[in-house]
Amino acid sequence: MTAYDRIYEIVRQIPPGRVATYGQVAELAGYGGQARLVGYALYRVTEALAVPWHRVVNARGEVSQSPHRYGSDLYQYQLLEQEGVEFDARGRLCLKQYRWSGE
Repeated sequence: MTAYDRIYEIVRQIPPGRVATYGQVAELAGYGGQARLVGYALYRVTEALAVPWHRVVNARGEVSQSPHRYGSDLYQYQLLEQEGVEFDARGRLCLKQYRWSGE
C-alpha cells in the first residue's frame, strides 16, 4: 500500500459533518509530522477514488487556500456546509465541535 493509499484510507473514515486536520490524518496514517504529504495526496484525488477530501482542514480550522485548486476552495466550504458544518465570520470552523476523534 502506498502512502497516498493509506492517507485515502484514513480520510474515507471521517464521517459526514466532521473534519480532521492535515496533521491529524498524517499521524493516523503513520506519517506524523508530514501534513504536507496529506495535502499532496488530497490534491491528486479524483471522483473515481471516492475520497471525501473536503473533510480535511488546516490546524486553525480553516480551508487551506491554494491558487492551484482552481476554485475548489469555495466548493470545499459548500460541501462542508451541506454536511452541517458552520463557519464563523473569519471562515473558521470550531475544531472542538467538528473534529473527528479518529476512532
